[in-house]
Amino acid sequence: MDLTEEMVTLALGSGADVVAVTDAAPFPEAKATLRSHKKSGLSGPLRFTFDHPDEATDVRASFPWAKTLMVLGHDYLGAATAPAEQGALVGRFATSDHYRPLRAAAGAVTATLRKRHYRADVLVDDNRLADRLPAIRSGLGWQGRSTMVLVPGHGPWLLLGTVVTDAPLTPSTPSDRSCGTCTACLPACPTGAISKEGLDARRCLSTWLQTAGSMPLWIRPLVGRRIYGCDECLVACPPGFPRLREEEQESATLSFPELLAASDEELVDRFSHWYIPRRQGRYLRRNALVAAGNSREASAWEQVEAHLGHRSSLIRGHAVWALARSGAPGAVVTLDSMLQTETAPEVRDEIETALLMLEDPGRYRELLIDDEQSRTGTRSAPGRVSEPVAQGHHGLGVDLTHPRLGDS
Repeated sequence: MDLTEEMVTLALGSGADVVAVTDAAPFPEAKATLRSHKKSGLSGPLRFTFDHPDEATDVRASFPWAKTLMVLGHDYLGAATAPAEQGALVGRFATSDHYRPLRAAAGAVTATLRKRHYRADVLVDDNRLADRLPAIRSGLGWQGRSTMVLVPGHGPWLLLGTVVTDAPLTPSTPSDRSCGTCTACLPACPTGAISKEGLDARRCLSTWLQTAGSMPLWIRPLVGRRIYGCDECLVACPPGFPRLREEEQESATLSFPELLAASDEELVDRFSHWYIPRRQGRYLRRNALVAAGNSREASAWEQVEAHLGHRSSLIRGHAVWALARSGAPGAVVTLDSMLQTETAPEVRDEIETALLMLEDPGRYRELLIDDEQSRTGTRSAPGRVSEPVAQGHHGLGVDLTHPRLGDS
């Protein structure tokens, strides 16, 4: 067999489920898209590829010797756990380190190429190349309206990686498939982040769950029980239905009391394969508090209230919101009492907002709508903001705004 066929066979035998090859030429249309989204604000709080579009869309900026790109995809659905009826929710791609088989396959190809005296390197979840670009140009899959790469037989349930090399690999045949008239992912998005024009990262739940700082008021109710990732557009994607039907996934409950009782260090260690802003566990704690409040699970009330005295004003503020949202008895009295002693202005603002949620829901809803308008420039469809959501999760002007690990 020739070199290309040999490397494809090796990758498929080492952990990859699909493989394709393309050249290492730049992606100028994608660079224009990145710049346009950043200028218009659609990139929201996302950084990485948006801050370095020249690098992310031209692998030769980092590897001047690059000639070809081997794109590998790993279908993680069979190894992922399904959403549980209670407790915190995690996107299936992050239920464990599902990148491991992908890294193993890419590593095996790279090691073999180097033994043949070619230069080769692995790019998996790496800012030096937007991995969806070569996946689409190689014909591995096509860009869905959700901005995910959709692959025949797998739909959106793939993690992507790339081997960059100077080996003379033969490019695969490009695909001409598309979503056609299908718009199933648009209404499935809890926040209306997906449109026919692309994805507005200012509205994407996955983005905000990976972003530092205070979570926007308007989006908190729509987070539901999620603490990392969102699968809604993936679950709604018809090309992925066969894989969902094939896998009888077991669920695993991730309890809010357990999460909130853990130290920041324990949270970072337990979820070390996640992108955690600044590697600070308080951001996972923030997510857990918002999700616990939305869940209204009585088992979480004690831990939520315990966080009202947390040393971090960020955590105290989100605990305040979570307590009001949770339906815990006596919340008004507790928050009134806290307002008498709290000195941090941002926490006092959270308390006053939480009391508004409990005592004047109409004015609170108006506050959420105004917050959404000021942050996104638009308003949700009637009934979307403040309503709890049902739970079930990138030519080439390809849209790169949908986050996976590392995009925030």
